[in-house]
Amino acid sequence: MSAPAPSHQTYLLAESRSVLDELISPLATATTKHRIRIIDRITDLFAAGSRSYSHEQIALFDDVLRRLCTDIEVKARARLADRLAGMHGAPPRLIRTFAFDDAIEVAGPVLVRSNQLSDDDLVENATTKSQDHLYAIAQRLKLSEAVTDVLVDRGDDRVVHKAVRNKGARFSLAGYGKLTNRARYDRKLTLALGERSDIPRQYFIKLLEAASSTVRAKLEAANPQAVAAIRDTIDDVATAMQREVRKGSRAHDAALREAKRRFNVRPITEASVHGPAHAQDFEKTVVALARLGVFSVDLVERALLDEGEDMVLLLAKAAGCSWTTARELLLMYAANRALKPDDITLAFERYKKLSQDTARNIVAFYERRLKLRVKANVENESSCKEKEAEQLAPDNDIVVVDSPSLTPTNQ
Repeated sequence: MSAPAPSHQTYLLAESRSVLDELISPLATATTKHRIRIIDRITDLFAAGSRSYSHEQIALFDDVLRRLCTDIEVKARARLADRLAGMHGAPPRLIRTFAFDDAIEVAGPVLVRSNQLSDDDLVENATTKSQDHLYAIAQRLKLSEAVTDVLVDRGDDRVVHKAVRNKGARFSLAGYGKLTNRARYDRKLTLALGERSDIPRQYFIKLLEAASSTVRAKLEAANPQAVAAIRDTIDDVATAMQREVRKGSRAHDAALREAKRRFNVRPITEASVHGPAHAQDFEKTVVALARLGVFSVDLVERALLDEGEDMVLLLAKAAGCSWTTARELLLMYAANRALKPDDITLAFERYKKLSQDTARNIVAFYERRLKLRVKANVENESSCKEKEAEQLAPDNDIVVVDSPSLTPTNQ
């Protein structure tokens, strides 16, 4: 009985091995220049049939090229890396070796362009290698949240700016929180974040408030006599922009529609707030808490985004929420509170001592101030229009109305 004939794949693998053996046979006595020529010929051979090679054939080329690249100079490795970076089905182990090369001339091309690197490879690389390596990763066509989380944590300004301007990059909620906090001290980053179409609305609002605070501080330092007027004017602009952003938010509209559908079927309860807060769903949490406590959306949004704890505790208590739900509201990413266990314990003690009636009275006070502020602004705008129509002189007195605060006052 005759032995079975070898398969076509086995024949091709044997042929490839024979060709490679012939190419590398003079390697022992080869000069560096000759070794590089051998590498070029093997790379040519691989490129010619890379799309049709089997996994076994690719593994064979991978092994041979990695052995050949062991002792060649950086310039030669860089040239080969650049050539293989965009090649379909490039030898995966060699690509990974190049990606972790200390020389950015070698690592850069594959980190930017190679599709042979997995998210795990990129995360490991970004965690352990230089800022130049991180900058190369930030230029990839697509970046997952797992990768950008590391870039945000470890990257310098150049890396972070590049990643934020990369339209193919996706950021986690935690990543956006860190970026927004970082943008307080970086005007270019603020502008880059504001231009991203996928930035969650709560972080866009925080960008507005941070920018407003910076502008306010500069104006107040330049003109301390007009501190109250400057604060009111800046707060008015920030609140107006906040409302404009909310009007154009698909996520907020979707949350409103879902709330209307659900709460028409069954009454709203504390669970309606706890669930989305635990899931870090800012829009649904805002809508649910506003409906549960009969609060204005403006007040709830600013409380959830404020780094202080007082207003969140007041709203939760006024709405009749348990500590479990109040705690979830405090731990939402949006405000970047970074509360430690001791902070949580102190907040719990304050929450126990706070009565619901007291909380409702304080919240009602804030709501009245907010309504008065809106009314005053409307009247002021109407008055300005009338004055413009009558072509009155532009140096009339401006009426200043107190700005609502998110923390209790002694008034």
